[in-house]
Amino acid sequence: MSVVEVPGESSPSDRRRDERRLNSRLADFPAPEVRRAVLTWLLAAIVVVLFLWMVRRVLIAGILGIVIAAYLRPLYLRIHHRTERPIVSAVLTLLVVIIPVLGALAYSYVELVDVLGYIDSHQNEVAERIDAAIRQLPFMTDANPTETVRAYVLTVSGYGTKIPAAVREALVELSVAITIFLLTAAYVFTDADSIVSYVRSKVPQRYDRLRDALVTNVTGVLYGAIYSTLLTQSLKTLVIFLLNLAFGVPLAAVLAILAFIIGFFPIVGSWSVYVPVAAWLLVFRDSPVRAGLMVLVGFLLNTLFISTYLRPKIAAERSGVLNFYWMFVALVTGVYTFGLAGILLGPILIGLLKAVVDSVTAHASWRLTDVEEGTG
Repeated sequence: MSVVEVPGESSPSDRRRDERRLNSRLADFPAPEVRRAVLTWLLAAIVVVLFLWMVRRVLIAGILGIVIAAYLRPLYLRIHHRTERPIVSAVLTLLVVIIPVLGALAYSYVELVDVLGYIDSHQNEVAERIDAAIRQLPFMTDANPTETVRAYVLTVSGYGTKIPAAVREALVELSVAITIFLLTAAYVFTDADSIVSYVRSKVPQRYDRLRDALVTNVTGVLYGAIYSTLLTQSLKTLVIFLLNLAFGVPLAAVLAILAFIIGFFPIVGSWSVYVPVAAWLLVFRDSPVRAGLMVLVGFLLNTLFISTYLRPKIAAERSGVLNFYWMFVALVTGVYTFGLAGILLGPILIGLLKAVVDSVTAHASWRLTDVEEGTG
């Protein structure tokens, strides 16, 4: 029975030759072969480094595209079953995410412009209320902050005219990242099976155990990190929204959306919303009780419980890879080291480290498998 060779795939004889070459000792290679191998790996390392440098600004967008596509692929397959058109199905699936986001951002933009316009037309009134509230604070009765307060109010009121330009500038800077995100998600939607088959074909059989460990760990920590981040950000947003409604704060929905967005960035969080809201309640509503409750509930529930405890706990349980401590370390240090991208890069790095350690220290590791294959 003859063996049919498929174009683009290595033949059995080629694979056996590659296995013998891999099982050979370094001393068995001739000098020209060693030089060629060293040059090949050096060139590959240079290309990889340059590629990562080139995509550094859109790397998080590409990773998010892959993750979102993995989450939404069941929906894509359901739509594709009805339309039988891959591109149309991918576009319809992405619209499920894009339309609500654009609607929330447009609503927030309109409301913020209105508020800043009100501040611009009532500068003196706003400055007087803030000045009077500051004088009521302990040790501030003899202070004279009028000019400073007026300067800050003038600065804030000027943001109303700057917002359109800032939005245009942000869109220009984010256009490439948004394009990469959309195209990556569409590519994974339509070609997921071929991508998986290609990656598997490029990994030698001897490294199957290590490959499976890497895939399992990375997939697990990504799922856990994304799921916990979205869930906890939604919970904190809901808390801010309910507090705003309970205390009669205007722009309750806008402030909740703002808390959801800025909560992804390092250092800032929902506290950068509930603290100014508490100050507004104290100054413009003359309600220290509601202001205190806003800060107390926001700090204990959002900052201390949800961000510090609940997020890493859910991420660890959903990942099935890291425990609470290591997931906490991954999320915190990842964000502070890599910024926004650290939400994903931190857990990925620790997940990869765990996969390598588990594979190398296993009782039947891939190193032992190599020895068995070479002596069998």
